[in-house]
Amino acid sequence: MLVWLGNIIIIMGVAFMIFGVWGLFRLKDFYPRILVSSKIDTVGVVSLIIGFALRHGFSFFSGKLFLIMVILLVLNPLVAHILARSAYVSGYEPGDGEDEE
Repeated sequence: MLVWLGNIIIIMGVAFMIFGVWGLFRLKDFYPRILVSSKIDTVGVVSLIIGFALRHGFSFFSGKLFLIMVILLVLNPLVAHILARSAYVSGYEPGDGEDEE
């Protein structure tokens, strides 16, 4: 039963990452892209880790996966914030990345 639940969660994580990457290519500016990429990484990878842990069962391997997940949950939004803030402080204005036609 846990294997099936793990498979479903893994499929949901992969689907979320696919739709997130599709949305990432549709956006034109840096700030929305950094937001979407942060969401893709956080939610997609966390759901993959939970799915893999459920498939493998609760063991030392699952403990390492959950440790990686906690580190990811702390560092990923922090890095996205640092990137966005450095772009803002350096003077990047929204709309600078758009193609002029």
